[in-house]
Amino acid sequence: MKNDIINKADKVIAATYKRFPIVITRGRGCTLWDIEGREYTDFVAGIAVCSLGHAHPRISKAISTQADILLHVSNLYYTVPQTKLASWLVENSFADRVFFCNSGAEANEAAIKLARRYFNEKGEKDRHKIIAMEKSFHGRTMATLSATGQDKIKQGYEPILSGFDFVPFNDIEALQNKIDPLTCAVLIEPIQGEGGVRCPDRDYLRSIRQICDDTGTLLICDEIQTGIGRTGKLFAYEHFGFEPDIMTLAKALANGLPIGAMLAREHVVAAFGPGSHASTFGGTPLVTSASLEVLKILTEEKVLDNCKKMGTYFKERLLWLKKKHSSVQNVRGIGLILGMELKFEGDPIVKKCMEKGFLINCIQGNILRFVPPLIIGKDEIDRLVRCLDEFL
Repeated sequence: MKNDIINKADKVIAATYKRFPIVITRGRGCTLWDIEGREYTDFVAGIAVCSLGHAHPRISKAISTQADILLHVSNLYYTVPQTKLASWLVENSFADRVFFCNSGAEANEAAIKLARRYFNEKGEKDRHKIIAMEKSFHGRTMATLSATGQDKIKQGYEPILSGFDFVPFNDIEALQNKIDPLTCAVLIEPIQGEGGVRCPDRDYLRSIRQICDDTGTLLICDEIQTGIGRTGKLFAYEHFGFEPDIMTLAKALANGLPIGAMLAREHVVAAFGPGSHASTFGGTPLVTSASLEVLKILTEEKVLDNCKKMGTYFKERLLWLKKKHSSVQNVRGIGLILGMELKFEGDPIVKKCMEKGFLINCIQGNILRFVPPLIIGKDEIDRLVRCLDEFL
């Protein structure tokens, strides 16, 4: 059965992913099962999406209940779940308004468009350039891959869209030297996820905020991967003592249903009037109902507290591996977005862990990334660390 599914998929699905030879059929909490009944402890969580684990009963109930009431009516009309979700996000962030879409790439696309339109509406039509970071990742649309600081993402899609400059992450002097009268925004991930779980220096993001204030430049914070509790706070910017002008969310916002959101300050988002931007499926009653339940669970079930506690414990265990094994070069991250940099290719470790019943992820060739559900416990962490210790 497994080989039949894999062979069929390889014939009918576009080969844009290098898939592992397992067929996942169901999940519960932090555990997944494949079509052959094998069990896996999930430290990938759909790449930081299923933060509350799989088949969470409250989320399943919210989806089922809303599916019986109303799925979609278009954004030509108001709906209750969308309004409630937008209100929650505004009340718990720096922002005044929300634009809903379907993915992180679409949220970043909206942010890029808003930044340019903001200055266009102000009469500063030449201010269109956006400064992003080397090794960043912002999406796969033409605009967002153009804003991504990784050449491999752009290969084969030339000519890349113009208007994007790049500077090294954590280099405030390089950023200051790059900003010019044509710059409209700085686009940054508080922690570079796909770039290798790279964390900023203590004052780096506050310094960017100050430079943006001094030059009248907008600051866009891409929290697609770090937002909605991944770092132990609702948003990662809360760790670093600054607030952006625009923020993008997706991934964990609905625990597996497709949703994206762009949040912005009132004076900025005012540049978006009727007809200036849109999304057919943005913020449907179904997905916003699920998202509301996600946010309730995060607060009511003390999930953020568990993320902080388990994130600290997990990092300590990874640092123990670093101390024990010279092949571990570095350990970094905050909360439950953690990376372990190796002195060799990481793919063999990923495959060996899979054989032992653990799903982990390798990025940038030699960095093992761990983004488990935020409900992960010590037992699951200890079993994975023992597995890694054996292979290392």
